Amino acid sequence: MAWILLLFTILSSFGTSMQQLQSLKNSESVAVGGTITMSCSYSGGTIHDNNYLRWLQQKPGKVLRLLVATSNMRPSGVPARFTGTTSGNTMSLTIAGTLGEDEATYYCAVWTGSGYTVLDSDGEVKQKLSD
Repeated sequence: MAWILLLFTILSSFGTSMQQLQSLKNSESVAVGGTITMSCSYSGGTIHDNNYLRWLQQKPGKVLRLLVATSNMRPSGVPARFTGTTSGNTMSLTIAGTLGEDEATYYCAVWTGSGYTVLDSDGEVKQKLSD
């Protein structure tokens, strides 16, 4: 049975402190074909469309890819096995029927209108993104 490792990291955003986003898990392994759910809580208030919470995926050597926006909206080309849900101040990403190609780092992020800032573990800016 094959297993994949999914890493979970948090994105900071312009105007939002790192303390406002909190990972509920840091990494998780799941068997290929299994289902996994990752969650992120936001202390800046209840999650709604104005918070623009997003789930993103990054594979080694690749750019960040938007998977799911707050209201479970997926961009064209994102498989239906990726779904997002919100409850109160927690947003979750579920991957059902995982594939080997799903091995990646997943990010929870808040969009504040100007872009995302990806920080590395030392707090240094790694990458800036705009919509």
